Amino acid sequence: MLIYGETGTGKELLARAIHNLSARRQNTFVKLNCAAIPTGLLESELFGHEKGAFTGAITQRIGRFELAHRGTIFLDEVGEIPLELQPKLLRVLQEREFERLGSARTLRVDARLVAATNRDLLQMVQEKEFRADLYYRLNVFPISVPPLRERPEDVPLLVRYFAQQFARRMNRNFDTIPSEAMEALIRYSWPGNIRELQNLIERAVIVSPGPVLRIPLGELKGHAETGARPVQTLEEAERQHILQALEQSKWVIGGPAGAAARLGLKRSTLQFRMAKLGIQRPR
Repeated sequence: MLIYGETGTGKELLARAIHNLSARRQNTFVKLNCAAIPTGLLESELFGHEKGAFTGAITQRIGRFELAHRGTIFLDEVGEIPLELQPKLLRVLQEREFERLGSARTLRVDARLVAATNRDLLQMVQEKEFRADLYYRLNVFPISVPPLRERPEDVPLLVRYFAQQFARRMNRNFDTIPSEAMEALIRYSWPGNIRELQNLIERAVIVSPGPVLRIPLGELKGHAETGARPVQTLEEAERQHILQALEQSKWVIGGPAGAAARLGLKRSTLQFRMAKLGIQRPR
């Protein structure tokens, strides 16, 4: 399973939800950010090592795949895995077996892999930066998480959720969120996605004495320009975004590489929006 999405869209939360709703929920959920581990240590993190396998290996280490046996392993930023390590990842996906570094004993593992990336893996395959066989093995069930700017209707729900969460943690009470502040948050483009919104609300809870949540709107990049746009441009922005996705998919709507998948929509939903916005395929 492969989750596509920009940084901060909540790919790990989606992976956890998949695990918690599955038959594996009683077992371990193991996560690893592949971009946060030095290249030379990534193989050991994934598959473990034996004592003396390399300089500094003073004890045996259990790898993440072994820890995730009968559970789920979540590999974030999977596009950062170096080419020389990708065949070993492909093997554990296909054969469900691996060896620890420094060991000749083959271990078998039953773990569901959920991978995530904010990069275009297909383009990386074309540029010989990612193995095609591993890409197709990961891309069996792709999920696209749309950025927050494409789902402004979620902003009020997230604002209230984060405000309640941080208020409870800091022992604060808030009765009101100013409507003009909420409207500004809805209009903002959120380049940092949900993570940016979460951090902003945390700061708001810290600096607000209550009972009104004072959101520091001046910290939003380009807030003044965004706030000055008329509401009508949202429809045009949606139209342009759909057109861009259609052009990138060569006007293929369905399928894993179609425009609907790129936008994180159902095919029928995209067709409805196209009809509503008057979008037709050029002759």
